[in-house]
Amino acid sequence: MKEGVWLVVFVMFFMACGDNSEQPSLSVQDLVITEEDQNTQINLTLELSNTFSNDVSFELHTEFGTATAEDFVSIDTVLFLPAETRTLLLPITIIGDNNPEKDEIFYVMISDPFNATLKKDRAEITITNDDIQELVIPSTGYVSADSYPGKTLVWEDNFLGNSLDEDAWSYEIGNGCNVGLCGWGNNELQYYTEENTSVSDGYLIIEAKEESIFSNNYTSSRLITKGKRQFQKGRIDIRAAMPYGQGMWPALWLLGENIDEVSWPACGEIDIMEMVGGTGDDEVFGTIHWSDDNDQYAQFKGIRKLSSGRLYDEFHVYSIEWDDTAIRWFLDDSQYHVIDITPESLSEFHQEFFAIINLAVGGNLPGSPDDTTIFPQWLIVDYIKVFQ
Repeated sequence: MKEGVWLVVFVMFFMACGDNSEQPSLSVQDLVITEEDQNTQINLTLELSNTFSNDVSFELHTEFGTATAEDFVSIDTVLFLPAETRTLLLPITIIGDNNPEKDEIFYVMISDPFNATLKKDRAEITITNDDIQELVIPSTGYVSADSYPGKTLVWEDNFLGNSLDEDAWSYEIGNGCNVGLCGWGNNELQYYTEENTSVSDGYLIIEAKEESIFSNNYTSSRLITKGKRQFQKGRIDIRAAMPYGQGMWPALWLLGENIDEVSWPACGEIDIMEMVGGTGDDEVFGTIHWSDDNDQYAQFKGIRKLSSGRLYDEFHVYSIEWDDTAIRWFLDDSQYHVIDITPESLSEFHQEFFAIINLAVGGNLPGSPDDTTIFPQWLIVDYIKVFQ
């Protein structure tokens, strides 16, 4: 894509002592600059190899790379090189902000030289980001009820103190290869560690980082209640704020406690919520997975899209109501999906399940992070409550 209007720049050179008949070559220099919070002006250098007694002209324009019109002001002036020098300093305005983002590039192109040859016809301008992605815990959002008619609160975790309650939760470590599921069966790109989990001020925080470990380029955390907290029917509320960006895949979900005996999907899976980062930053998925009467994989999915904003902007409450006849999915106590679980083929969903909270990076569903993905990212959980 080309930006702006083609410009013709005339550069006139005069020799102090006689003419130089050798036609000069024209080049433009690459530049790396740091984006500031305020607009700044940079000078791009164009240079001729030698002075010349004849007029020199060329056409010049800018082209977008990953940087767009939000990042720089396209060239809209004509500058002349003083006769006593071979260089031209071309001013370009870089638009500043304080938003964390990837480094970005755009190009200044020169073409159609007159009385000169082109030695280097493209300058790559790299704008390096100087803003740090910081953890921001939303101050607003939906809060679920403390009780429900006919149900009793049987377990909750409000993530008080400064460490994970390991009487309720365990860490799953690695990239899945240790359990025969490299990429956790989904071609995920992260390596799960304990260090990516923290508990602070009443919040569970899982951090996804762009860092290399054991040939993986990302780290995150995955927590399970297997063998410690099991659930069969009832209502589960989880208040959480999501990460955002291409390749982010947070999930709040349940797996059948008997997975070691019957494997997946025969154990059954209930996804209370999943989010596909990037284009899906404003959508919730609620899904079940199971093995049907023919021992074939099956799933049933519902989707709720926010009317405005992203799941990152504030806390939402993700819920299921699960009884002998159905599983119902809710976002902020508004139902958006339901499935009848009375058929014999759905017998998986009449047994005990354990809970999982994880933040995956990449994989079959969201795809890999790209140049727009900002790290680190965080999945923030305020509480989980189980009523039966």
